[in-house]
Amino acid sequence: MADQTKKRYITNKELKKHNKPGDLWISIQGKVYDVSKWVKSHPGGESAILNLAGQDVTDAFIAYHPGTAWNHLKNLHNGYHVSDFHMSEVSRDYRRLAAEFSKRGLFEKKGHVTLYTLTCVLVLLIAVWYGVLVCTSVFAHLISAVLLGLLWIQSAYVGHDSGHYNVASTKPCNKIIQLLSGNCITGISIAWWKWTHNAHHISCNSLDHDPDLQHIPIFAVSTKFFKSMTSRFYDRKLTFDPLARFLISYQHWSFYPVMCVGRINLFIQTFLLLISKRHVPDRALNIVGILVFWTWFPLLVSCLPNWQERMIFVFVSFAVTAIQHVQFCLNHFAADVYTGPPNGNDWFEKQTAGTLDISCRSYMDWFFGGLQFQLEHHLFPRLPRCHLRLVSPVVQELCKKHDLPYRSLSWWEANVWTIRTLRNAAIQARDVTNPVFKNLIWEAVNTHG
Repeated sequence: MADQTKKRYITNKELKKHNKPGDLWISIQGKVYDVSKWVKSHPGGESAILNLAGQDVTDAFIAYHPGTAWNHLKNLHNGYHVSDFHMSEVSRDYRRLAAEFSKRGLFEKKGHVTLYTLTCVLVLLIAVWYGVLVCTSVFAHLISAVLLGLLWIQSAYVGHDSGHYNVASTKPCNKIIQLLSGNCITGISIAWWKWTHNAHHISCNSLDHDPDLQHIPIFAVSTKFFKSMTSRFYDRKLTFDPLARFLISYQHWSFYPVMCVGRINLFIQTFLLLISKRHVPDRALNIVGILVFWTWFPLLVSCLPNWQERMIFVFVSFAVTAIQHVQFCLNHFAADVYTGPPNGNDWFEKQTAGTLDISCRSYMDWFFGGLQFQLEHHLFPRLPRCHLRLVSPVVQELCKKHDLPYRSLSWWEANVWTIRTLRNAAIQARDVTNPVFKNLIWEAVNTHG
């Protein structure tokens, strides 16, 4: 009883006031933590905390952190507790499910998927170099370009898994694998990926907070972008100008061609981050890794006999990776969207609303990298991909129990939904004579995107 009398209480309303840089409070299971000074040291980046500050973040914390992370909270507790702390039935079931998975050791059992995938990447790399250096036919060089694209896809999956610490048991090993599979092999900085990807997970399908939906002036998944909203992630205005109107008017036609060269944008984004003044963890290591890529890849291309073949080789290898770029868009473009910051109290609901699964046979899991189970991955990002198919029926049952959407589409259906979403926005963008955001009925009916 003595300890109870020492507790100090605040309400959720008071907690919400502490959501500005320099004054960041969060609550986890009713206990309040001051993360104002620690935010820059957060391994998941600042945006995750900035987006959820001033509210309860228990579900997000459970989703992203192992049991050992609870020990680090002690030094951040400011002595306050939330007097009107409430846990919804959905959250209660979600936490129970996470505890069950932990008890079964699913988060620690990594399986051999990464070993198989890295072996596949190594074999493909040898085949690519052999095809370019030893073979003389144009056909062999084209096959090598296709294999290089597939290599990048598989290596990116490993980089993604290691970024979520799903590959190795120790942080240093995961970091090495991140740099090798990301920076050195694909040329895309793992630092850039973490920066954007963590924000995407936390703010899944928030138009102004999720960077994975902010593709003005090329694409817009919602007519709400036509109001030139401000990106809270990039801290700049997403201007819907005449150029954006023109490009978006034809986005359902340009989608696949743009995806074929989408890799170029990822290279640009990597360079922009690494040379920026923004705090970048392991900046030097990331730069070294990128230099490794831009050494071996141009060297490989230079071994081809002429400029025509070199250009075709680069384009084909980039175009093959469009399969992966398209897949990432299928998982979210046609799902429900919203504006504003995420709410820590509806973590489960936001993830179900903002994601689409892609159904496929089990032998295709390697091709999709496990990310066809997008909802399962978003709910349990620390869960190794070898368990995602296993837990899928349990997640379906939980969605059914709480009357939440669980959408699993075929690859063809997912493409149809995505193109329909882009087309609906494109038609609205063509309305030059009237304000493009006038039709609220249209917006309500076309809820997908």
